[in-house]
Amino acid sequence: MSLILAIIALGAIGLIAALLLYFASRKFAVHEDERIGQVGAVLPQANCGGCGFPGCAGFAGACVKAADAGSLEGLLCPVGGQPVMEQVAEILGMAVEASAPKVAVVRCNGSCENRPRLVQFDGAPSCKVQQMIGMGETGCSYGCYGCGDCVAACQFDAIHINPETLLPEVDEEKCTACGACAKACPRQIIEVRLKGPKNRRMVVLCNNKDKGAIANKWCKASCIGCGKCVKVCEKFEAITLTKNLAYIDAEKCKLCRKCEEACPKGAIHAINMPPRKPKAETPSIPNTQSTPNAPTQNVEPSKAE
Repeated sequence: MSLILAIIALGAIGLIAALLLYFASRKFAVHEDERIGQVGAVLPQANCGGCGFPGCAGFAGACVKAADAGSLEGLLCPVGGQPVMEQVAEILGMAVEASAPKVAVVRCNGSCENRPRLVQFDGAPSCKVQQMIGMGETGCSYGCYGCGDCVAACQFDAIHINPETLLPEVDEEKCTACGACAKACPRQIIEVRLKGPKNRRMVVLCNNKDKGAIANKWCKASCIGCGKCVKVCEKFEAITLTKNLAYIDAEKCKLCRKCEEACPKGAIHAINMPPRKPKAETPSIPNTQSTPNAPTQNVEPSKAE
């Protein structure tokens, strides 16, 4: 008899618990907007975080929330780019403005030739490790370590270390501008910039903020903060000089390349630009005027015989 009562009691407890759970689930249920799933379906599912949200699911939720607020401005999937954002906008019944394509740029030209190695680091091959112990293999405290943390962070195989220069190089065809390499760089020398018209752009390939004499001592191709590039760009105001380092605003730059000519260190590079035409030599004009102090000769005409 006691066994039967125990079974009935346990059954009653189970039934009451099930009813409580049922009503609690109904009361506290979170209903996900079906549009989130629809937006997520068109995203590339790279979960790179380049959009600024925790994965594609977080970005899909942000898009739906922004659509309810009336605008998708400021939202961009760097991997999918404009085509994906157009699909997202269509799902949400919104309009999306065309976004200019971007690409990662390594702002350092401290190759082995320009920036000689002073010591050899035998520790873990990691840029973050070298940053934590406060040392590197060169005298420049702003340049690339060359250990490849950016390479490991890239999910798209778009960046590799050049074995000769020991600097990372970006494959523009593969780069999605997700910014993972920029986040992985402890010295913040990688920047996601506008690709520019026809993928052409002007960039200061230096991140050294030391004074000119010190920067020049450790790297042959460093910016020395002379300001000549700023002066030649006064009309467009595309170049600023802050903490001894020049910086080119991609939105203001007109690609005239005057700054490239003005830079005495070659720190400004024209990327994907056509080669310059050689300057035409000015033809020398022979001096037909007689020198004032030169003696003159009187040649008598020959007499006719």
